[in-house]
Amino acid sequence: MKFDIVTIFPKMISSGLTEGVVSRGIQRGLVDVSVHDLRDYTIDRHRTVDDAPYGGGPGMVMKVEPLGLAVRAIAMERGQPDLVILLSPQGRRYSQAEAERLRHLNHIVLLCGRYEGVDDRVRDVVATEELSIGDYVLSGGETAALIVIDSVSRLVPGVVGDPESVEHDSFSRGLLDHPHYTRPANFEGLGVPEVLLSGHHAEVSKWRKRAALVRTLERRPDLLTTAMLDDEEQSLLNQIQKEQGS
Repeated sequence: MKFDIVTIFPKMISSGLTEGVVSRGIQRGLVDVSVHDLRDYTIDRHRTVDDAPYGGGPGMVMKVEPLGLAVRAIAMERGQPDLVILLSPQGRRYSQAEAERLRHLNHIVLLCGRYEGVDDRVRDVVATEELSIGDYVLSGGETAALIVIDSVSRLVPGVVGDPESVEHDSFSRGLLDHPHYTRPANFEGLGVPEVLLSGHHAEVSKWRKRAALVRTLERRPDLLTTAMLDDEEQSLLNQIQKEQGS
């Protein structure tokens, strides 16, 4: 899996890749991340990446030429990317399903916006799509880029040590994860559900399925409209809704 990130703050990306799961994936050769300083693709001696907006208004707008040159250089040096993604609050909402989609690609370029925004022609002739990590405003796309890299990379076989943990993550099948517990068995009067101490694997599995459904129903009921439930989960959900009178 190959990522190229275009940013005016390359150290923000590089520092975020030095620890954790993605770092291990890079060290194992399973994930290839290259960071590009947008200023290296400017066409003036001041290395200008932004300018005042036509029509007036506050802030500065990122220029189209450096971004276009950067993507062109990446294609020549690293191969033609499958996607060029502009990280933008105007993009399609990023989700686990989007991470799964991107996981099946070989090469992705991520463009990190800054300032008031980017010249809209970036959307027309440079980027192939836009993604937003949520309905809020960040100072730039670097944090969003790290989120995309992390969420996609952990789906690459071998990046996460235990593949089963990935399969049971929240949102992997459209549900929130079940509660987790570890030692001590009692903390300030709060215990652990007895079933988890029973050693009865079938009952533990059933409890976890039910707990995940209860948590999703309480916190994110919208997820249940598209969740992929097996027969046991559907039966448990029907039972839970009957108990709750919903």
